[in-house]
Amino acid sequence: MNAEPAPGRLILITGGARSGKSSFALRLSAAYDNVLFVATAEARDDDMRERIANHRAERPAHWRTLEAPRDLARLIAAAPLAPLVILDCVTLWVTNLLLAEDATWERAAAELDALLAWRRAAPSDLIIVTNEVGLGIVPADPLSRTYRDWLGRFNQRLAAAADSVYLLVSGLPVEIKTLAVRDV
Repeated sequence: MNAEPAPGRLILITGGARSGKSSFALRLSAAYDNVLFVATAEARDDDMRERIANHRAERPAHWRTLEAPRDLARLIAAAPLAPLVILDCVTLWVTNLLLAEDATWERAAAELDALLAWRRAAPSDLIIVTNEVGLGIVPADPLSRTYRDWLGRFNQRLAAAADSVYLLVSGLPVEIKTLAVRDV
């Protein structure tokens, strides 16, 4: 009887915009030859098309890229297994879920549940990049407040499930899960 493979490590990388999160994820991936890069961005305008092209150029050419704006767990599970999966980024994934015609918190939470279930069953290491958007002022409009709330909930659940959580500040990574106060 064969035992199920142990799940891989989950590393969450968070921080503000342009803090070096994606570059840090690339540095962490240096030990892997076979990487599946899960891109959640949708090229909705010229600026985003340029950003996507720049991110592609930064990645090794031999990496496989899976474009998955929604339904990530199903699409990742259907892709050929890789020792490392990088999900970049939760921020745009939540945007896609929130702007979907059938958007509800329950549907979004179900997608997150599915990703976490995939992670528990998969032997791949998983690096997830997200933004921390809860440090600023309360947004003025309802859509922006809902977005901040959904992303904050996603980030909390991902951080709880992660083996390591890095906060990037001005390009400097700080491992914060080990600093967290336990059992309060």
